[in-house]
Amino acid sequence: MASGDLERGGRNGKNRANSYHQSSSPFYVENTDKQWTSWLVPMFVVANVAVFFVVMYINDCPNNNLGFEGSCVAKFLGKLSFQPLKENPLFGPSSHTLDKLGALNWSKVAHGKQGWRLITCIWLHAGVIHLLANMLSLVFIGIRLEQQFGFLRIGLIYLLSGFGGSILSSLFIQDNISVGASGALFGLLGAMLSELLTNWTIYTNKAAALITLVVIIAINLAVGILPHVDNFAHIGGFLTGFLLGFVLLLRPQFGWVQRQHVPAGAPVKSKHRAYQYVFWVIAVVLVIVGFTVGLVMLFRGENGNDHCSWCHYLSCVPTSSWHCGK
Repeated sequence: MASGDLERGGRNGKNRANSYHQSSSPFYVENTDKQWTSWLVPMFVVANVAVFFVVMYINDCPNNNLGFEGSCVAKFLGKLSFQPLKENPLFGPSSHTLDKLGALNWSKVAHGKQGWRLITCIWLHAGVIHLLANMLSLVFIGIRLEQQFGFLRIGLIYLLSGFGGSILSSLFIQDNISVGASGALFGLLGAMLSELLTNWTIYTNKAAALITLVVIIAINLAVGILPHVDNFAHIGGFLTGFLLGFVLLLRPQFGWVQRQHVPAGAPVKSKHRAYQYVFWVIAVVLVIVGFTVGLVMLFRGENGNDHCSWCHYLSCVPTSSWHCGK
């Protein structure tokens, strides 16, 4: 990536329940939901890889590289060869190509009426290393979630989280372009956390599951303070996914699931607990308000740093080894 780019970072009854326990997290119990076949997440992976090949073909380093930063890498690939490592150490295209094909560019979104970049940037990657890191994460996180909750809910969380990450990134990073699916991936992590919280009563080893997930999220967010990593996309995606998890990933209580086994006349538990409905309402309101305020600020050309003087430290912390630039 060039120095000015940013990367983002059916069976029933007991048989069905037993099948679930064998293939799911050891922290989860008391659920007889059916297992879905994961096909959307693999399609997302294929789409991202295909887009990268198209980007590299259009980039055409041998014919477009001016040679100021050195010669193309892996010339035997022809048009698919990479930009010089001084320009892009991630083995990928030039900044110009990424910008031309839909990278997130605040000026073009806010003043050029190119709002579509809030979506297209999610499908672009700065290089092979960037692509592999994101796609491996998507496979490990996304397939398991899609098997549990289905393609519709996980697809919505993925896309809306990527959109939310793009909005926050545009508000705070306005001097560089940004690409990558990291915001959408952080949305899946956020949804995993809220799903654990809202369905708390149907988990065992709750503390262990919560601590494990929080540590994973914290480590990934901490990486975002390095230079040239768009942590605002990570944070925006995480917050969006966290809220959407309360809305889309509710599970019924165990007592309600097993109601068919309750003797006639015996009381049956409600499908959801009161606190789940409270979380649902709050999350819906916050998602609507957040998207509305963010989009209004973005298309008015406002800079989020003007409203938060310390927020830039969330994306880059200067040290003696590197600086964060403007």
